[in-house]
Amino acid sequence: MTATIDPLTGRGRATLVLEDGTAFAGLAYGAIGETFGEAVFSTGMTGYQETLTDPSYHRQVVVMTAPHVGNTGVNDEDPESKRIWVSGYVVRDPALRPSNWRSQRSLEDELAEQGVVGICDIDTRALTRHLRESGAMRVGIFSRTDASADALAQRVREQPEMAGSELASEVSTDEAYVVPAQGEKRFTVAAVDLGIKAMTPHRMAERGIEVHVLPADCTFEQIQAVHPDGVFFSNGPGDPSTAPQVTVLQQVLEAGIPFFGICFGNQLLGRALGFGTYKLKYGHRGINQPVLDRTTNKVEVTAHNHGFAVDAPRDGEPVQAPAGEQFGRVRVSHIGLNDNVVEGLECLDIPAFSVQYHPEAAAGPHDAAYLFDRFVELMTSQKESN
Repeated sequence: MTATIDPLTGRGRATLVLEDGTAFAGLAYGAIGETFGEAVFSTGMTGYQETLTDPSYHRQVVVMTAPHVGNTGVNDEDPESKRIWVSGYVVRDPALRPSNWRSQRSLEDELAEQGVVGICDIDTRALTRHLRESGAMRVGIFSRTDASADALAQRVREQPEMAGSELASEVSTDEAYVVPAQGEKRFTVAAVDLGIKAMTPHRMAERGIEVHVLPADCTFEQIQAVHPDGVFFSNGPGDPSTAPQVTVLQQVLEAGIPFFGICFGNQLLGRALGFGTYKLKYGHRGINQPVLDRTTNKVEVTAHNHGFAVDAPRDGEPVQAPAGEQFGRVRVSHIGLNDNVVEGLECLDIPAFSVQYHPEAAAGPHDAAYLFDRFVELMTSQKESN
């Protein structure tokens, strides 16, 4: 390997190396340097700005399966958080220049400005096939290096694995804040930020909900201090088996406060009810994942970003929550149609439900936005019964 400049593009050479020693030679994209993370692939053809700024991608290197990336540039309206969270970015053919009326700067300039090391001009189809066959694994991207692939692979293998990593605390807000209801206030919700996306409280606010966003390390007493009509657990990164929030969630459930969880919040509901979680071979990431809602028997096209899943009976029949009789019966309410993965849980004797995917999806699809209405109905029913 050599750190020469490509004469056609003016880009420096770069190398991507997986922990199993597989290497891809390409060109530097974004910031110059080196980065490490878990290699995962996203199948979305649009919405790359929302992907980059999703805190759930913390410590992950995202491989885009769509060949052309960056065509619409970057703007200040679409980010899901205040910064880019991905550890690295892999694309095949970056746009030469953005072409969109909303664009304010190029994607590559944004990556470079925020110090995100990337690589382009590699066969992302071959890389994705390798990850599908071998599973998500640790990876490094290196620009301006003359080190051998073997030496770089050894450095990659020295990095921490995603399994066993507690990461929600690294992406959560440091202090509580409030997103006011739009129009007449109907409910108050305590939302625990485990890596929350900005669109989530926005979707609730649209429905007259005042959202109190709390840090990941909040206590049940701090949740109670909000006097919430409902509690929400957000998406987030890391291994759910390491999450200390399970105990707090069990207190919420025992108190009978209506609960709604998304993504990481779904996994934590599963663990609070006594089910296990496990790491998927390569996970679900993208905006074109089909899910069956067993409540309506409708198939939704949904947005996903998860590498872990709940291990619960998938036949849809109610079972007693393994964690105790106080949690009553629970059933798998949503199922992934590609691989039969649990995509939602519904408690039948306490007011709680969750989904593994993203009903707040930006830039879409919006097939599952009704789940926020279902949360409103749950809080309404609870108020009327009290």
